[in-house]
Amino acid sequence: MTNDTSVTKAAIPETLVAEPLTLPCGVTVKNRFYKSAMNEALAGRDCAPSEAHVRLYRAWAQGGTGVLVTGNVMVDHTQLGEPGNVAVEDERDLVMLRRWAAAGTENGAHCWMQINHPGRQSPITINPHPLAPSAGKVDGEYGHFFAEPTELTRDQIRDIIHRFANTARIAKKAGFTGVEIHAAHGYLINQFLSPLDNQRTDEYGGSLANRARFLFDVFDAVREAVGPRFPIAVKLNSSDVPIAIKVNERDGAPGGFSEEESIWVMKRLEARGVDLIDISGGTYAKPVIQTNSGAAEDRRRGVYFTDFARRVKGELTVPVALTGGFRNAADMNRALSEGITQMIGIARPLALVPDLPNRIIRDGWQGSVDLPRVATGITPLDKAFGGILVISWFELQMHRIARGHRPDPRIGGMRALLFAVKQHGPAALSPRRRKGRQ
Repeated sequence: MTNDTSVTKAAIPETLVAEPLTLPCGVTVKNRFYKSAMNEALAGRDCAPSEAHVRLYRAWAQGGTGVLVTGNVMVDHTQLGEPGNVAVEDERDLVMLRRWAAAGTENGAHCWMQINHPGRQSPITINPHPLAPSAGKVDGEYGHFFAEPTELTRDQIRDIIHRFANTARIAKKAGFTGVEIHAAHGYLINQFLSPLDNQRTDEYGGSLANRARFLFDVFDAVREAVGPRFPIAVKLNSSDVPIAIKVNERDGAPGGFSEEESIWVMKRLEARGVDLIDISGGTYAKPVIQTNSGAAEDRRRGVYFTDFARRVKGELTVPVALTGGFRNAADMNRALSEGITQMIGIARPLALVPDLPNRIIRDGWQGSVDLPRVATGITPLDKAFGGILVISWFELQMHRIARGHRPDPRIGGMRALLFAVKQHGPAALSPRRRKGRQ
C-alpha cells in the first residue's frame, strides 16, 4: 500500500463514495462502501459466534464502511461451507448474535448477515454427506475437497427454504439491519441455477424458470419473515465462468449459468422487491477471485465484471454492488459516476486496511491498496494450493484484527498453508483425486 496521507482537509475533493444511498425498502445507508463477505473462520465446532466476531466487526464499523456483510452464516450446522462457519438454526446464540450485530452497527454502519447453504460445496473434512440439487461431484482444482452429494428430495428442499427464512428472522431479532442471500460462487442456490449442476426433472429443474424457482421461493420466504422495510440483498453470479478463461465477458461456461440468464433472474428479483444485487462470478470449480498473484493480477484485471455491469445498467433500477478489484478511490468514484454500480463492493483490502473508507472519505487518501502475492516459495505447493493459500492468508489477517492486532502483510504463504492444515486437517495436503473419484 502506498502511503501518502499528507492531504489537508481543505484540499479533500468531494467524493461520490461518501454519498448516502436509499434502498427500495426505504432504508438509507450512509456511504457507498459495501464490505463484501469473507469467511472469518472464527467459529468453533459449536458453529457459534464469538467475541472475536464482535471485535472484528467493531473495527470495520469504526473504520467507516457503510454496509458490512458478514461471512457465510449457514442455515444448517450439519452443512457448512467452510471450517469456522457460524450456523444459525435457532435462538440459542441470540445473546452473542446481538453483541455481534451491535458491534457491526456502530458508527452508523449497517451490518447484514449473509445467509447460505453450501449444497455439494461442503468440505469432506467436515461433512462426508453433502446435499445438492443433483448428484455429481465438484470438478476442478478443488474437487478433492468435497464428497459425492446426495440429491435433495422435495421435502428437504422445503425444509431448506424454511431454514433460510428462520435464519433471516433470527438475524433481524438479533439486531442485524439486513440479510444477503448467497446465490453465487457454486453454493446451493447457484447449483440450482446452473444447468450443469442441476439435472432435476421436477419443478426445480429444466427450464430457467424452474431452476430459478428455489431462489425465488427462498427470497419470498425471507421477505415474509422479515417484512417489507428490512433490506434483502442477493449475491448472484454474472455467470459461472471465470474471467481468466473468457474470450470476452459475454462468454459463458459451456452449458452453465450465463449472463443472459443472470439478467433474467435479476429482473425478476427486482420485481419481487430485492433491495440490492451483489454482482460476482465463478465457482469453486472455476474460481474468479481466489488467485495468489496479488497486485500484479489486480493491475492486469482492473475492476472485475465491469462489462457485465454496463449491460445491467440499462436493464435494472435496483441498486447494484460491484465487487472485485477496487483498490483506490479513483476507480471507485469512476464506477459510481458512470452509473455501473451504486455500491463499491470491497473485501480483501479491508482485511489489510480496516479503516480504508475513513482514509478515503475523511482524509482524502488517493493511494492504492496493493495486495501481496501469497506464496510459500515452493512451486509444487503454490501450484496445488494457490487459491487455498489466499483464503487462509486473509483469514489469518482477520484473526489478527479480531485479537486487537494490526494486520501484517509480511505473513508468508507457509503460515497460510499451516493455517489451512489446521482448519481442514491433514486432508488439506492429500493428493488430488482423479475426476469422478473421492
